[in-house]
Amino acid sequence: MALADPECGISNGADSASQFSDIIELNVGGQVYVTRHTTLIAVPDSLLWNMFSKKTPPELARDSKGRFFLDRDGFLFRYILDYLRDLNLVLPDYFPEKSRLQREAEFFQLRDLSKLLSPKMSKDNSITDEICQSDSEEPSASATPLVGPDTSRTLSVASTAHSPSIESKKSGYITVGYRGSYTIGRDIQTDAKFRRVARITVCGKTSLAKEVFGDTLNESRDPDRPPERYTSRYYLKYNFLEQAFDKLSEFGFHMVACSSTGTCAYSSNDPNEDKIWTSYTEYVFCRE
Repeated sequence: MALADPECGISNGADSASQFSDIIELNVGGQVYVTRHTTLIAVPDSLLWNMFSKKTPPELARDSKGRFFLDRDGFLFRYILDYLRDLNLVLPDYFPEKSRLQREAEFFQLRDLSKLLSPKMSKDNSITDEICQSDSEEPSASATPLVGPDTSRTLSVASTAHSPSIESKKSGYITVGYRGSYTIGRDIQTDAKFRRVARITVCGKTSLAKEVFGDTLNESRDPDRPPERYTSRYYLKYNFLEQAFDKLSEFGFHMVACSSTGTCAYSSNDPNEDKIWTSYTEYVFCRE
């Protein structure tokens, strides 16, 4: 009869020389992964190899459900895991997180993967055929000396092509929405209890959303959206509307429309009890 494995594994068919189960559950930044022990130790001298071959299970951090915990980017870890399975990396088209994935590769001490993701490698390599604009390196003004009567015009064209101010003026719309609720007691305003905004959603063109909100944009539900496509599945990692408005204002957006809907219900069947109001509000911002 198979016994339940005490070390956060699903089966107890591990090598007798290892204290870890053959199947291991990981919690990486809130994302749960299930993989084989042999996958985690596929690259000698890497961080995961040291964790799961040199250490014992009690020495490693766990979450509340007993899974091994890593405080890293949970979305990007799936590419780390894919690489460990066959030591080959295939990224989706228009992958926007190449530089961040390289940072994760360096953290996990996967040197070969880090080299593959280096922005200096040849574009002929299949892994880096699609170079995200944010990852490309701007040419140095001193790298290629310009001579001749058209020097000033050429420099002007080159600087315009890479000018952040020009890029930041792409026109478009971003819609920010949130769902909120509050309770009004029998004394109306004196007993009003406002609840925290649960989540701020972001709708619009992917490139504009990332330009404005950057790392504060949670993309886990729509990770591979191309820059020129539209999304309605992003949300922010904070819950302050004013913070989102400040960001939009900073990047030249202004509000052009707002709409809101609300419903009311009682917290119990007694009409004398508190009323709970819930609402959904959207703000439309534009940059011309």
